[in-house]
Amino acid sequence: MSQLLEKIDKDNLPRHIAIIMDGNGRWAKEQGQDRLFGHFHGVESVRNIVEGCAELGIEYLTLYAFSTENWDRPEYEVVGLMELLVNTIREEAETLRKNNIRLHVIGDMSLLPDYAKKELGEALQVTKDNTGLNLVMALSYSGRWELLNAVKNIAHDVQEGKLKIEAIDQNTLQKFLCTSNFPDPELMIRTSGEYRISNFLLYQLAYAELYFTHVRWPDFRKENLYEAIVDYQNRERRFGKTSDQLGQEFLRQEVR
Repeated sequence: MSQLLEKIDKDNLPRHIAIIMDGNGRWAKEQGQDRLFGHFHGVESVRNIVEGCAELGIEYLTLYAFSTENWDRPEYEVVGLMELLVNTIREEAETLRKNNIRLHVIGDMSLLPDYAKKELGEALQVTKDNTGLNLVMALSYSGRWELLNAVKNIAHDVQEGKLKIEAIDQNTLQKFLCTSNFPDPELMIRTSGEYRISNFLLYQLAYAELYFTHVRWPDFRKENLYEAIVDYQNRERRFGKTSDQLGQEFLRQEVR
């Protein structure tokens, strides 16, 4: 058994891990290959990390697979990514079903080509009754798009008389987000050495622990995941409170 795996406190796991899978293109360039070569090898990392999260008992894993800004990349890369996405989903859907993993998708699906929407729809249907890990794919997604979309829908409900302005609160906004059925991530991992969140889950990451690694995504494996979780478990999550307040709350719970 991995030494890092042994260090993980199974009673203190993040319910929801979000990952920005960065570095496919740079990894490919370092290999003297085309960018799509990196994306192709990144799929193996997805398989490995999904398996690792399922084995640990993580409830939600969100992967930033394709942002709305990615549509501006060279056409050959966008087309190649879409074909890779469709082929991967086609190949993996039955494996997800057998392993009790449920697939979800968040993002602006209207921008996806019809053949991609068809494959996604079939995979969502095949896994809809699964009760294990919830695998959330962020496709054609951006945090600003999501928030703008939520505001538009709230405004529409106000206009239709379904919602009063004075009744709008944080819970209202939460209901209109793509992630309304999921808990907020406690841990966000970004690979490849960039220190930013790149328009990813802007509202939901408010109190997430951020973990950055220089490992390129095609090289990211379970050991790297374990390292991130151990780091997360060594942090104190205060949510705006002081360490003393947390200590007092813990003591009160112990007394009960």
